Amino acid sequence: MSAAAALIPALVMACAAICGAVRGVDVFAAMTEGVAEGLRVVLRIFPSLVVLLTCVGMLRASGALEALTAALAPLLGLLGIPPETAPLMLLRPVSGSGALAVAGELIARYGPDSSVGRTAAVMLGSTETTFYVVAVYFGAAGIKRTRWAVPAALCADFSGFLLSSLAVRWLM
Repeated sequence: MSAAAALIPALVMACAAICGAVRGVDVFAAMTEGVAEGLRVVLRIFPSLVVLLTCVGMLRASGALEALTAALAPLLGLLGIPPETAPLMLLRPVSGSGALAVAGELIARYGPDSSVGRTAAVMLGSTETTFYVVAVYFGAAGIKRTRWAVPAALCADFSGFLLSSLAVRWLM
């Protein structure tokens, strides 16, 4: 590692040590306490993440994703959304890495400057991994009942998908 690459981490550590000394905080104890709390959060949310990722893998491996895509194609065409982006729309609320893989496949197949490639890229940037966020953040906060958070977030995702497609058509 070059000296320039090591400079920023060294400055951050020095600033943390100086701030801790000025405020009278034991920086090492605070860091170890933070790491311990982080590990407790990981243990609390790990089961939800395993189930979520397993379900995504099963959905892709079973062929159900392709069946849903074929079923949604006519509706998406009416809405002006490229039907080829249906797998992305189905996976994005569940898995960011799965959605990124699908978007990569779409861009490789149709090209980055195609309507499908651009729409996929804008969809990735304008929507969220809803169920992942709910599992991680609600799990970390100890919230068991999500009530209206999931339906509201899914509505926001659908709006993001629809407006992404419209924006690409209008601006590109």
